Amino acid sequence: MPHAISQGWKLYAAALAAALMLPGCSSPQTAGASHLKAETSRKPAPNFSLKDADGRIVQLSDFRGKVVLLNFWATWCDPCRIEIPWFVEFERQHKGQGFAVLGVSMDEDGWQAIKPFVSEAGINYRILLGDDKVSDLYGGIDSLPTSFVIDREGRIAAVHIGLVSKSRYENDLQQLLETPAKTAGAGVRPLRDPSRRAG
Repeated sequence: MPHAISQGWKLYAAALAAALMLPGCSSPQTAGASHLKAETSRKPAPNFSLKDADGRIVQLSDFRGKVVLLNFWATWCDPCRIEIPWFVEFERQHKGQGFAVLGVSMDEDGWQAIKPFVSEAGINYRILLGDDKVSDLYGGIDSLPTSFVIDREGRIAAVHIGLVSKSRYENDLQQLLETPAKTAGAGVRPLRDPSRRAG
């Protein structure tokens, strides 16, 4: 039975993707073009602390040195459902290259709505429960999905508001994953709260 539900969900997502994405896929702006900000204009991604499904605190700074796809989404958001299989694929393909997807759910019903959906959709990446505070840190999340592509130095390299093509994400990730992480001796500072000292 769960397999049948999962298959039904995948068919639904595929049909919806076909309906919404075909015009976008034919646009020359989505094919091969770079949408990344120049390195000199990238701003640091605000750090945050949110809980995952097990109640563990997760901070964005935990992922320093990795390329991160930070996706704000909700279970009721149809365009979000289209993107999720792409993100599952990206996580599987690129995890070994220093890449991670972080999904921040903005569901008002919390884990009661999120956990069954995560299981049904086969999500293989970290899901966190968002709040107004993290939304405000990122300029106020007014549209779902909204995604921030973060480079290895913890800077926002691209922002995607609403549904964009899979190829746009692939182009972003390909370029960022080709950039090696800088070593500790190269002037990279960890994303830590300066008010907290060891000790």
